[in-house]
Amino acid sequence: MPLSRMVLLTRNLLPLLIVLVVFAYEEMFIPLGDARFGRLAHLAFYGLAGPLVTFFTIQWIAEGVQAREQAEGELRGLYAELSASHERMSALQHLMREVSEPADLETLLDVAVRGTQAATGAVSVQAELRGNVQSMNGQTLPGQVIQAQRPPGTQPRSDGLSRRLGEPGRYQVNVVLRADSELLGELRLSFAEPPSSDTRELIAAIGSELGSAVLSTQRRTRDLITLFEVDQSIRAERNMQRLLARVTGNIAGRVQASARAAFLTDQDGMLRLEYARDPGGEIRSGGALPSFVRRIAEGGQPGVATPQEAAEVFPGVQSALALPMHSEDGLVGVIVLGGEGTFEKERTPLLALLASQATLAVRNARAYLYSEELAIGEERNRIAREIHDGVAQSLAFCAIKLDVVARQIPSNPAQAVTGVQEAGALLREQIREVRRSIFALRPIDLERYGLLETVRRYVLDFGEQHSVKVQLDVQGDIHLAPGDEAVVFRIVQESLNNVAKHARAASVVVRLSGNHSVRLSIEDDGQGFDPAQVSGRVSSAGGLGLVQMRERIESRGGSYRVESEAGRGTRIEARLPQG
Repeated sequence: MPLSRMVLLTRNLLPLLIVLVVFAYEEMFIPLGDARFGRLAHLAFYGLAGPLVTFFTIQWIAEGVQAREQAEGELRGLYAELSASHERMSALQHLMREVSEPADLETLLDVAVRGTQAATGAVSVQAELRGNVQSMNGQTLPGQVIQAQRPPGTQPRSDGLSRRLGEPGRYQVNVVLRADSELLGELRLSFAEPPSSDTRELIAAIGSELGSAVLSTQRRTRDLITLFEVDQSIRAERNMQRLLARVTGNIAGRVQASARAAFLTDQDGMLRLEYARDPGGEIRSGGALPSFVRRIAEGGQPGVATPQEAAEVFPGVQSALALPMHSEDGLVGVIVLGGEGTFEKERTPLLALLASQATLAVRNARAYLYSEELAIGEERNRIAREIHDGVAQSLAFCAIKLDVVARQIPSNPAQAVTGVQEAGALLREQIREVRRSIFALRPIDLERYGLLETVRRYVLDFGEQHSVKVQLDVQGDIHLAPGDEAVVFRIVQESLNNVAKHARAASVVVRLSGNHSVRLSIEDDGQGFDPAQVSGRVSSAGGLGLVQMRERIESRGGSYRVESEAGRGTRIEARLPQG
C-alpha cells in the first residue's frame, strides 16, 4: 500500500481506536478496584500508554518521511546523471558536427582538442597524428601540423594551436585513433580525478569518430593536392607525351593503380593509344583498340572492366577502370587505370573530375601544337615570299649582270670588271641575307635551358655570326610563365635580327632585370631610324614588325617602347609583370 494511503488510513482510524480503548478502560477496568487503585490505574494508563502510542505513531510517520526523502534523493541523483549524460551527448554531437566540417588537419585537430575537453571535462587534451599527409609525388604537404594540445582556460593562437601550460592531471587516458584498419594517431587526456566508466565510454566513442574524421580530412586533402597537381600539368606542360605521363600518373597515384593508359581521338575521330605504362614500367603507344575502351567511348560513362577486358588493355592485370574525356565538341579520349584490387565506387566522382581536368590539359596541348603548326606554316610562306621577292630576284639580276659582263669583256674590259665587282657584292649581300634567315629560324629549346641560358646562347651565337659586339647584362631574379618567357625571347630574337639587317651597328647591349616586373632593353649604336615611318612593316629576318611585338607584349599585361633617331642608334624597351 502506498505511504500516503497508509497515513490517511491511520489518521481516520487512530482517533476512533483511542476513544474505544479509553472508554473500555474507564468503564470496564477502573470500576474493578477502589479509589486508590483507580488513581494509580489512571496514572499508569495515561502516563505510559499515551506517550508510547504517540512515540510509535511518530516513529512510523518518520520512517515514511525518511523513505520518501531517500526516494527523492535517488530521483535527484538519477536526474543529475541523466542531465550529465545529456550534456555529454550534446557535447559529443556538437564535436562530431565540428570535426566533419574542417578542410585541413590543422583546423580539425584544434576543433577536436577543444571539443573533447568540453565533452569530457579533462584537465588537458592532446591529439597526435602518426605522420603528415603526402602528395602523390611523395612530397610533404607544406605547413602540415602534427599535434595540438589545449589546457583549460587557454585560447588558440593565430595558427589554430596552443601549448600546454602547467603540469598535466594525475590520471591519464590514451585512445588510439584508427579508421579502416589504418593507425592514424593517438588521443591523450589528463584528469584530476579517476574518470568514470561512462566518461571512458565517451572517450572511446570520441576516438572512433575522430579517427573517421581524420581519415576523411586526409582524403579530402589528397584530393585537393591531386587537383592542384593536375592543374599544374595543364598550365606548364606542352609536350603531349610528357603531359599524358604526368596527368595519368597523378590520377593513378590517387587510387594506387599500377598501370595507366591514355587513348586520344585523332583528326578523323578515331581512338588511338597515345601513352601507356604497364605494371612493369614499360611505356608503349599504338596498337589495336581494346574492346573495353571502345565500349566506354560509346557509352560515355565511367566503367569497370571484366578480368578478360582488363587483361586485353594491360597484360597480367586483373581489374581496370576507364574514364571518358569529353568536351563540348565531343569525345576527346579515354583514360584507363589498371590494378590488382577492385576500384572503390566512391572514388569515381573524383576520378571523373580529374579526367575533366585531363581533358583541358590535352586540349591546351593540342591547341599549342596547332598554333606551332600555324606559325611554322606562316614562317614557311614568309620565307618563300622573301626568297621569291628578295634572293631569287637578286640572283636573277646577277645572272643578267654576268651575261652583260660576258659581252663587255672583248670590247670594254674595264667596264666588265666593274660589273663583276657589282655582281659579287650583290651575291655576298644575298649570302648574308640567307644566313640571317637560317640563323633566325634555328630551333631554340626554351623549355630545356630556360630563358636566361637560352638568351645567353643566342646572344653569343649572334655576335659571332654577324661580327657584332654583344654585351648581356642580367640583374635580379626573373620568374615568368612559360608563355611569357617565349614572348620575351621572341622580342630579343626579332630585335637583334633587325639590328643585323638594318642598323649597321658595331655593338649591342642586351639587359634583363627582374624585381616587381621583368624589364628587357636592347640598345645599339647603329644608324637609327624614324619609328613613325617603319612601325607597320614586317621584319624580313624574324617575321614580326614593331606593331606585332608591341601587341604581343601588351596582350600579356606589359608595355613596349621604341626610341630611335637617325644617326643616334636605337633603344627597345619591354616590360612584363613577374609570374
